[in-house]
Amino acid sequence: MEIIITIFSLIVLLFSIIIHELAHGSVAYSLGDPTAKYEGRLTLNPLKHLDMFGSIILPLLLFISGSPVLVGWAKPVPINPYNFKDQKWGTLKVSIAGPATNFCIAVIFGLLARVLNSSLFMQSAQMSFFVELLSIVAIYNFLWALFNLVPIPPLDGSWILFRFLPQGSEKIKMFMQQYGLLLLVLFIFSGGLQGLSYLANLLYHLTAGLPI
Repeated sequence: MEIIITIFSLIVLLFSIIIHELAHGSVAYSLGDPTAKYEGRLTLNPLKHLDMFGSIILPLLLFISGSPVLVGWAKPVPINPYNFKDQKWGTLKVSIAGPATNFCIAVIFGLLARVLNSSLFMQSAQMSFFVELLSIVAIYNFLWALFNLVPIPPLDGSWILFRFLPQGSEKIKMFMQQYGLLLLVLFIFSGGLQGLSYLANLLYHLTAGLPI
């Protein structure tokens, strides 16, 4: 049973990442930028989205180190903000689209787990196992949304931060873009991931009404 949960968790993580990137590309396309579409990124095909470090190496390192949760990222969807019909807020809308989509998925699956858990059909072990699978989808999507809101490149939170930084902050942006990957690895392995995991479980508990 444990191996099934592990495999299912990896599949959930993979497709949560893919749907996240697909949301970015779809919103960019709706704003007038066809770059992601032309490069074949508006697809659920994992091979179009995998990033060597973010999708393979980092999850493996977390797994080997015994981390209770796994995170990663895909190749950023290519966009050209000069194509956006909304030049003022277009980049922000695209940045928010990914985490917002994951939050929506998490809430839907969390509420479904709440409904099924409170129903009369929950007397069977099979249904309890099904609710556990729903819970994994909800928790990982909450975690993935929160992780992407961390304001460190290449995560979406950095683009949201850059949008609201005052003029004259170019040096801060350049520093973060240059050392973003290092800062992100330090954040993950210095306890930041555990904090995000706690928040994700808390959001799941509030949504599903089930123990963390």
